[in-house]
Amino acid sequence: MRLVVVFFCLFFSAQIIGQERVVKQVIIKGNTKTKAAVLTSFLLTKANTYLDSVVLHKDIKRLKELPAVSYANYHVIQVQAQQYHVVFKIEENRTLIPSVSIWTTTNKKFAYKVGLYDYNFLGRNITLGGFYQNNGYHSYGINFSAPFLFSNKLGLAVNHQNWVSEEPLYFDSGSANYKYQNIALETLLLYQLNFKNKLAFGVNFFKEKYNYVSGTTSPSIPQELDINKTMFKFVYGYNNLTYHYQYIDGFKNELYTQMITSKNNFQDEFFVAWNDFFYFRRLWKKGNWANRLRIGLSTNNKSPFAPFALDNNVNLRGVGILVDRGTGSIVYNTEYRHTLLEKGSYVLQSNVFLDAGTWRKPGGEFSDFTKSENQKVFSGLGLRIINKKVFNAIFRIDYGVELTNGKSKGLVFGIGQYF
Repeated sequence: MRLVVVFFCLFFSAQIIGQERVVKQVIIKGNTKTKAAVLTSFLLTKANTYLDSVVLHKDIKRLKELPAVSYANYHVIQVQAQQYHVVFKIEENRTLIPSVSIWTTTNKKFAYKVGLYDYNFLGRNITLGGFYQNNGYHSYGINFSAPFLFSNKLGLAVNHQNWVSEEPLYFDSGSANYKYQNIALETLLLYQLNFKNKLAFGVNFFKEKYNYVSGTTSPSIPQELDINKTMFKFVYGYNNLTYHYQYIDGFKNELYTQMITSKNNFQDEFFVAWNDFFYFRRLWKKGNWANRLRIGLSTNNKSPFAPFALDNNVNLRGVGILVDRGTGSIVYNTEYRHTLLEKGSYVLQSNVFLDAGTWRKPGGEFSDFTKSENQKVFSGLGLRIINKKVFNAIFRIDYGVELTNGKSKGLVFGIGQYF
C-alpha cells in the first residue's frame, strides 16, 4: 500500500512539474544605445527558467531604476505547449546630459559651473563625465562609475577633483573668509548584495589647503593650512522605490560613514556619519508627497572646520550659502509635488515645501539640538520643468522664507529634484 501511495505522489508531482510554464527566450525591444546583453544581465527572468509573474514585476522595477530606462513593460508569447517568449519593451532615456549652474558666491561674485555626463557610456550602464567651475577660482572634476564592471554584482568607481572656493569659517569672535582647495582621488568598490541592498567601500586620498582672505583673525587659528588626509568610506543603501516617470512610490535608506585621518594641530582624526531616510507616496492622479530625514554626527571637536554645513543647496532652501557649521545635524525636508501640465515628454510641476533643521555647535552638547537659536525652519514654493525622456533632466527653482524669524529668504536653482 505504501508503494502505491509513493507511486501516485511521484506521478502527480511529475505531472505538475510538466505543466509548469517555461521561459524559452528573453527578448529586449526598444533599446537603441543600451546593449541587450547588459539589460538581460540585470534580469531575474532567464531562458529555461519557470515563468513567474512576481519575478517579472521585479524585473520591470529593476529596469526602471537604470539611468538608461525611462519606462518598461513586458508581454508573454506562447510559442509551444508550456513554452513562452518573454518580451521586455523599454523606452530609453537620453543619457548624455550637459549641465549649467549659475549663482553668486559668499563674497557676491558671479559664479558658474558647466559639465557633461554620459550615464550610459558605451551602452553599458557606465557613468562617465566631468565639470568645470569658475567662482573666481578654477575647479574641475572627473567621475567614472561602473557598478557592474566585474559582474552583475561587483563594480568600481573612480573620482578625481580639484575644487577651489572661498568659504566662511566661524569662530567665537566672528567669522573669516578663506580660500579653500581640495585635491582628491577616490576609489570605491561597489557591491550589490541583492535587488534592494547595495554597498560601497573604499579610500579617498586628498590634500586640503586653507588661505586667509578677509574677516576676523585669531592667534589660535592659522591663516594658512596645508594638510594631507586619508578618508576611509563605507556606504550602505537600501532601495525599495517604484518609478513611473516623474512619480515615485516607496522608501529608501542611505547610510554614509567616513573616517578621516590627518596629522596636524587643528584637525585630529575624526569620524563622520549620517543617515538619509526617504519616503515617497503617490497622491491622487497628479500628486507626489516626498520626504527626507537626515541625521548626522561627527567627532565633536571645537573647530571652525566642522563637517556639517548649513547651506541653501544642501538642506534648507533660502538660508544662504554656508551660513554656519556644526558637528551634528538633524534636518527634515518635506514637499508636495503636483503636475500642472504634461504634454508629450515635458512636464511642468509645482511644489510647496517645508525645510526644518537643528545643529550641534562645534564642541557643544546634545542639548544644542533643542536650543531655539540653533533651529531653522523655512517654507516656500517651487517649480520644476521635467523632460521625461532625458535622465535626471529636471530644472528646479525654489523660493524659501524663514518662518522662525523671517530674516532669511532667497531663490535656489538646481538640476534634479532637491532630494
